[in-house]
Amino acid sequence: MKSRIIVAVMGVPILLYVVLWGHPLLLLFALALLAGVGGWELYHCVGGERDGFLTVAAVFIPCLTVGWVYACPQFVGAWFILSALAVFTYAIFRGGAVRFYQIAAVLFGGIAIGYAFSSFLQILASGASRGYLLLPFILSFACDTFAYFAGLTFGKHKLAPKVSPKKTVEGSIGGLAGNLICGLLFAFVMNRWFGGTISYEPMALLSLFCGVVAQIGDLSFSLIKREFGVKDYGKIFLAHGGVLDRFDSVLFVAPTLAALMQILWIR
Repeated sequence: MKSRIIVAVMGVPILLYVVLWGHPLLLLFALALLAGVGGWELYHCVGGERDGFLTVAAVFIPCLTVGWVYACPQFVGAWFILSALAVFTYAIFRGGAVRFYQIAAVLFGGIAIGYAFSSFLQILASGASRGYLLLPFILSFACDTFAYFAGLTFGKHKLAPKVSPKKTVEGSIGGLAGNLICGLLFAFVMNRWFGGTISYEPMALLSLFCGVVAQIGDLSFSLIKREFGVKDYGKIFLAHGGVLDRFDSVLFVAPTLAALMQILWIR
């Protein structure tokens, strides 16, 4: 708990500055950095750290995915195709020395993780206030925090024991309730002091849905860790683990919000 508090005290002000007040290029750099570290963590998790080319690709493809979405989003599909061609061409050249799980880790890390982090740039490009960039974090961390304390207090029934033994049904329900509360509170603050026009009913639905998505994201990356026998993806955030440990839910919630905010007219 001590290390978690230290990370929060140091990390939250940095997060708020970069997201709310930092230059867009600073936001781009931070997202690309997180994506690159996340791509490396995933590749390292599957045991592919011995191949130099794939190690570099695991870092630079997600970084460049974020940059590509920022600079020329209309051609992002072409970038994904080029990335896949480059990795598979290298694998063919190596004549079977590169395993498919290594290829999958590089491409999933490069495309999926990179694109997920770039979702913040998509929200910003939509014309929404920068305050909305906090929403993916709020609807991820709130779910995680409320689920943790609800599970600790009331947890009796296992949610997914073969994937994450400590998670409970009661904790899951608590996470959804926490998301609902924090989502509505966010809408109230934006409407009251920042000129927002958020309808509370769509925000309630979005908060609950993102609570489900956040838990799927959390369990998805836990599933990968369990398959490869890894406790944490990294130690960059001390007790919180690595980028993929701390932002696993965010990686699922951010692209979901980037799409649904436009549909539900949440501005």
